[in-house]
Amino acid sequence: MHPEPAPPGQIQPAEGRPADQRFTETPPARFGSNGFGPAGAPPTGSTPWAGAWPAGKSATRTALVVLLGLAFIGLNTAIAYAAVGSKVISIVTGVAFCLVFMIVVRMLHRAMWLSLLSFLPALFVLVGSVELAPDLALEKRGVRQEVTIVDAEVAGKRHTFTLEGDDGPLGEPLIYQGSNPGYQVGDILTVLTDPDGVIALKVADRVDSTSTLGSLVLGGSGWTFIALVAGWRGHVRRREGRFDTLVI
Repeated sequence: MHPEPAPPGQIQPAEGRPADQRFTETPPARFGSNGFGPAGAPPTGSTPWAGAWPAGKSATRTALVVLLGLAFIGLNTAIAYAAVGSKVISIVTGVAFCLVFMIVVRMLHRAMWLSLLSFLPALFVLVGSVELAPDLALEKRGVRQEVTIVDAEVAGKRHTFTLEGDDGPLGEPLIYQGSNPGYQVGDILTVLTDPDGVIALKVADRVDSTSTLGSLVLGGSGWTFIALVAGWRGHVRRREGRFDTLVI
């Protein structure tokens, strides 16, 4: 005898064994985002690091993001020190590190606002890491001397001041980028010059490694705080099955 056809919605049993009917009915409410998988499963195409994390994994990945930010700060400061005569290199690498940190915060949090907020401390990180090395070098080996501004040239926002000391004109001018330098011909300034000729001279009262270091610490503290908040909020969002959003 042949078995009778299975009624609609039922699976045909094989060799007299009862068929498993678990997936023949309508999936229960919250049974996955698209009707498949466990409740709260991420939809197809969701971003990396999706799905609920245990508390330990959230804490570990948050700590990794914090350490990544601190590593970026130390690495860019080291690059600025190695290429102390050229700020362009450390500026480029610093901008790249800041963008990578923003992306990682975005992945950890699964929303954009903390990632965008990390741009503010990133400015302190960038300025501090780029300026710390030349300031330290000028404070260590710079020659302090009193000079007089004897000539000034302006090209757009670039101001070039010719300086003269006790021994005659200096071979290196004072360069100021901006709309209001605050200097004029006849002013007497105290400057620090690099005897090796690697670092551009600077006005002495603008060479302050302590202040630059403070900017670096402030930026690093801001990044650490943002990473901790992103880790906490990301853990809650994954636990509640919330997916990527732009703002909150």
